Amino acid sequence: MKKYLLFGSSLFWLLYLSSCNQGPEKNNAISTDTVATTKGAILFNQYCSSCHGFREKEIGPQLSGITKTISVEWLQNFIRNAQNVIQSKDKYADSLLQQYKTPMPSFDFLKDDDINNIIAFINTHNERKIEDTTTGLSDPIPQKISLSTFVASIQLVTTIPASIDSKKTPAARITKLDYQPNTNTLFVVDLRGKLYMLNNNKATVYMDMQKQQPNFINEPGLATGFGSFAFHPQFAKNGLFYTTHTEKPNSAKADFGYVDSIPVTLQWVLTEWKANDPKANIFKGTSRELLRVNMVSGIHGAQEITFNQNAKPGDEDYGLLYVGIGDGGCTENGYAFLAHNKQKVWGTVLRIDPSGNNSANKKYGIPSTNPFAKDKNALGEIYAYGFRNPHRITWSKNGEMLVCNIGHGNIESIDLIKKGNDYGWPIREGNFSLNPYGDLNKLHPLPPNDSSYPITYPIAEYDHDEGKAICGGYEYTGNTVPQLKGKFLFGEIPTGRLVYIDMKDIQQGKEAPIKEWQISINSSIKKLASVCGNNRVDLRFGKDANGELYMLTKADGKIYKIVGAKN
Repeated sequence: MKKYLLFGSSLFWLLYLSSCNQGPEKNNAISTDTVATTKGAILFNQYCSSCHGFREKEIGPQLSGITKTISVEWLQNFIRNAQNVIQSKDKYADSLLQQYKTPMPSFDFLKDDDINNIIAFINTHNERKIEDTTTGLSDPIPQKISLSTFVASIQLVTTIPASIDSKKTPAARITKLDYQPNTNTLFVVDLRGKLYMLNNNKATVYMDMQKQQPNFINEPGLATGFGSFAFHPQFAKNGLFYTTHTEKPNSAKADFGYVDSIPVTLQWVLTEWKANDPKANIFKGTSRELLRVNMVSGIHGAQEITFNQNAKPGDEDYGLLYVGIGDGGCTENGYAFLAHNKQKVWGTVLRIDPSGNNSANKKYGIPSTNPFAKDKNALGEIYAYGFRNPHRITWSKNGEMLVCNIGHGNIESIDLIKKGNDYGWPIREGNFSLNPYGDLNKLHPLPPNDSSYPITYPIAEYDHDEGKAICGGYEYTGNTVPQLKGKFLFGEIPTGRLVYIDMKDIQQGKEAPIKEWQISINSSIKKLASVCGNNRVDLRFGKDANGELYMLTKADGKIYKIVGAKN
């Protein structure tokens, strides 16, 4: 997804360099052997395709023609370790760092032959593609986010054990903090495969996905791996909880697939687990697969599952599981018809009954109150559709359902969800028109006949002058920090920038003003980037049973709690 431009694979810089008139002279010593290019294709799909393609810009630039203008030696060095190239005072790499602010992760674990094979595969796409010649909006949202006087105090809770070599980042790919009903114990997931329980603020492994699922993979990075978890509201009695994770393509037959001519990079799997002893500190029990989805690329898959924690027994939502499924990069890769389609699963929020069996695969139920449950021309599982990446799903204390949707080239948004509604992607990005088969980085004003499209637009949005990838947040419903009452706190994944909207401003058809807030630690106002010592923060939010809010910084694996505030 384009939003992760700052922290995709190191290759993302390369097309930028190729556009410069002055660059290293091209070296033609690139293998054209089919064995090399075949191996390179496999490696590219594993490590690079989540950020790059050959049709147009994705998370990073499209790479067609790159080997015509950049030397093999430079490509080898940059793929191997971009930071070393930057630190060597390479003027091209340094200019990119100044523009994008964040260095790329290294791929020094790849062998020389692997890197050469990747380059050989890239070289098979050596013709530049014709650009979309339409004129897009130069600045979709001219208004800037203002800095408020609101400052929140944070306190370190714990550090999750590093799941990679200590010299590399992110230290622990922690992406979600949630609580177990009844006990209110906090749990944190690391995309690399472990679910941690926090006991007295100390993290212990509750489940190791790699041991439970032999086909588990956590590459090509971004949000692939152990994606999400959700405890059933009656976990204390039934021991049931749910997870999503990624597996290699063709690990098993997909419940949601497409024609063989479209590539499958990986599969997302939704699993139900039953703990033998719900009180145990280490999971032991059984599992069953609920559904499996093929994905065109490794980006924005099934990153969010959750129960409506406001729901009580007897409520329509009680015990129903929400599943956010992104478009899996189908639009960026030229298969936009897979998204924005009520007959397809990509780009949707699903609502299912894990205890039912009236689905096509008989492994879960389709609630009769779902908007398309009786529509023979739609998937009954769909609750709402038209999302690029429904990154986080949450509910306000008044029952408003909110989705933070990561966009593509320009817009990050918050949507107020109504069942059955269409949120526009990929013919819309935010409050703007988009050509799904043109240049996805170019936005246009809404067409005169826009009212003929029953699209629901965001209640808050910002463009890429202000950030790159929205980090879904929460309304504060706790009691420890009264200054947070009435605020929906969220932020920016790559930079850790912190923003909020006032709950009173949420209204369909209007846009709530977004304001920036700051944090203090040890009575000193700081940026999260300086706190974690890395410009690539990888911010996430969490919430406990009492409504108190937490911040997770993936770069260093730390978890902070908001403990105070002043306006």
